[in-house]
Amino acid sequence: MRVSRPLLTIAFALLANAAALAEGDKDEIRIGQTLPYSGPASGFGIIGRAQEAYFEKINTEGGINGRKIKFISLDDAYSPPKTVEQTRKLVEQEEVLLMFGSLGTATNNAVHRYLNGKKVPQLFVLSGATKWADPKNFRWTMPGMAAYQSEGVVYAKHILRTKPDARIAILSQNDDFGRDYVAGFKRGLGDKAATMIVSEATYETSAPTISSQLATLKASGANVMFGVVLGKFTSQMIKGVAEINWKPDQFFVPTSASSISFLEPAGLDNAVGLISSSNVKDTLDAQWANDPGVKEYFAFMKQYLPNADLTNSNYAAGYHYANLMVKVLLACKDDLSRENIMKQAASLREVPLPLLLPGITVSTGADDYLPFQQLRLRRFDGKSWIGFDEILDDG
Repeated sequence: MRVSRPLLTIAFALLANAAALAEGDKDEIRIGQTLPYSGPASGFGIIGRAQEAYFEKINTEGGINGRKIKFISLDDAYSPPKTVEQTRKLVEQEEVLLMFGSLGTATNNAVHRYLNGKKVPQLFVLSGATKWADPKNFRWTMPGMAAYQSEGVVYAKHILRTKPDARIAILSQNDDFGRDYVAGFKRGLGDKAATMIVSEATYETSAPTISSQLATLKASGANVMFGVVLGKFTSQMIKGVAEINWKPDQFFVPTSASSISFLEPAGLDNAVGLISSSNVKDTLDAQWANDPGVKEYFAFMKQYLPNADLTNSNYAAGYHYANLMVKVLLACKDDLSRENIMKQAASLREVPLPLLLPGITVSTGADDYLPFQQLRLRRFDGKSWIGFDEILDDG
């Protein structure tokens, strides 16, 4: 059967138009996401609700260079097989332009190769695993959190500067989360790691308690403790250290373990003096009450999520990352191809965000995919976390 030249021309034009649509030349910008709206980690679903509201705000104000954002956030129940199913649906059926702010190391890992193979941007992954910042091998993936290793380096720097004769004990979760923190911490100590670290212990997430590990660490004579813990083990560790009357001169916990909800079961008095870090303002801390960025956040919440529980920091987290996503989209101007989205995401230069601490900005490069490399130490005073010391970075 012979096909006429006009028909071929039309067919090629339709194909070209379809490709253009997939690359963002629609009237809308389709953004996909998976989050746990059900299951044991469902509390993090609030992040997506805040982002949905923020994108609604952007659309009300005219959108991104005239285009409206279509945000499609699906429930993966924090289950990697479900993440695969929902991500495929978003890419192949919903034809999203990019994936944004999906939560979890194992869940994102399940679609890491798939999205890179499809050349779909996997932006601002909510996990501090170092593997997300690997532009050489996975150029379509970029992390959205300070890397666990970077945080470990910052704690090590503080110890070297303030207690160079420290005898350090480390308790860590026996998985990639724990190993990343410890690797960064040892890198920060450098050659002194071998002599300063006097005891190390790990625990399994299935373990009922960590009391035996704490006893062993105390017996080492350590006077500095770094506990790379999560969830209930944060409470167990803080309470357990107090119960065995161990009083380290310095006691560090990761940012992810610093929530008041983890400290309260241990007794807030037992948590006094804990050191952690952050790069964002605590919206509930009175010291930021008159800060323009925090006031802007509360005004947004009042208008778009008036019934939200403002004490839940996941709303602020959602708002924070949505702001960053919008900065990238605005930088793309009229070229919303996937290629240009990655180019702009990797070309951020000292970009401010409303909830970042003063002096901290976002910068990326083609060979440096870590957007957040600056942190400020903070210490718990029994009621809230108080920032101290200058801003530190992983360098």
